[in-house]
Amino acid sequence: MQKHNITLENIKYFSYKTKVACLEMVHRSGASHIGSCLSSADILSTLYTEILNVFPSDPENSYRDIFILSKGHAAAILYAVLAEKGFFPKSWLNDYACNGSLLLGHASHLVPGVEVSTGSLGHGLPIACGMAMARRKDNNPSKVFVLLSDGELNEGSNWESFLFAPHHRLSNLTVLVDYNKIQSFGYTNQILNLEPLGLKFQSFGWYVSEVDGHNIEQLLYALKNTRHCEIDRPHIIICNTVKGKGVSFMEDKLEWHYKSPNNDELEQALAELKLYHETNIY
Repeated sequence: MQKHNITLENIKYFSYKTKVACLEMVHRSGASHIGSCLSSADILSTLYTEILNVFPSDPENSYRDIFILSKGHAAAILYAVLAEKGFFPKSWLNDYACNGSLLLGHASHLVPGVEVSTGSLGHGLPIACGMAMARRKDNNPSKVFVLLSDGELNEGSNWESFLFAPHHRLSNLTVLVDYNKIQSFGYTNQILNLEPLGLKFQSFGWYVSEVDGHNIEQLLYALKNTRHCEIDRPHIIICNTVKGKGVSFMEDKLEWHYKSPNNDELEQALAELKLYHETNIY
């Protein structure tokens, strides 16, 4: 097998393990947002396996790349990814969203590897802009990445940041949009239509890519391009995704923004994810 295929298979297996852990976490705690977690799992897995320079044994390393999960309600998948990378023991996942747990239902900066607490939407990108500007002023070569939800693009603070970042030539900043087309109360295009999304970002001065957010090869290419493309403006990658991806009864269903799987649903979901992993060959 060629090295390229080995890399894809490694990311794919990493993603599968974190999806399983996430499903079990949400089921065990009776928490929500499993649909949002599954739509972004392949994005996070690609970032953390092949793109980000991070140091699990030294999470505060000054030269680490920064990742901010602005869609903080998808904390479960971020925690699963960080545990798989070794930032903290996997046993911590057993207490996710339980009383007294460090792993809160929305992303918490108290967890090793989590840069900022998020959950109130529209905060992540402004913070990321500040971090990117500070790193440039300090001649720090590290990069800043932030993942937004599409419903989150309703927030005006994001559009201020979309103006700010190109104006200040923040080429060390990459934004990813988890474009799963569903937000908390319905389909995104019915609540507040975002299209033409890519053209909007281009008109603001961003370098724009658009990918299938579940195609690891496309994700890997686009993300590697952000590290090596010599341009003096920020990048944005529109990731077309499916809410609840990999589980038939969750895919593109609004209710899985909120519901937690019962025992039978968990069993079916795990079986379908296993089949999806085994048949989705690169």
